[in-house]
Amino acid sequence: MSTPPLPEPHAHPVPTLRERWPMMTLYERFEQIVALVLSAVIAVIVVTSMVQLIRVVFTLLVIDAFNPLDHAIFQTVFGMIMTVLIAMEFKHSIVRVVMGHDSIVQVKTVVLIALLALSRKFVILDPETSPAKVAALSGAVLALGIVYWLMRERDQRALDAERAAAAAQRHAGGHHAS
Repeated sequence: MSTPPLPEPHAHPVPTLRERWPMMTLYERFEQIVALVLSAVIAVIVVTSMVQLIRVVFTLLVIDAFNPLDHAIFQTVFGMIMTVLIAMEFKHSIVRVVMGHDSIVQVKTVVLIALLALSRKFVILDPETSPAKVAALSGAVLALGIVYWLMRERDQRALDAERAAAAAQRHAGGHHAS
């Protein structure tokens, strides 16, 4: 049994937006345009956030005595870093739509972004925050974590089933060829 040829290094397994455009419905084209505009807006937000982050860190390093153990400085710097990461993850999910990997933004990605946002909230939380608020935030993180885990497990079971079906098909095809 011969193995199929490997794709060329420059070949794209997913058709580009330009190649898919003529086959799209009007609404699919609308979704793509919205996704492209959102992606551009988020890119501007990421760049602006990075410039602000660099400015703040540079100011802290040059003008102030940068003390990462100072709670207020830690909150400011790491809150800003996490904001950039959240925006990048959000942009990544939109780019997947534009690239044709997903038809719409996936719920699992939205849950992941919510977990990142809550994690950021914990980083920037005021030490004087009430225990009730910390408990509520913790409950939200736990609930989202469970939802994310369940969705990941569902996706893994589906992937395992696909692989098993493909292996069974290859195995059945191998016996017919003999």
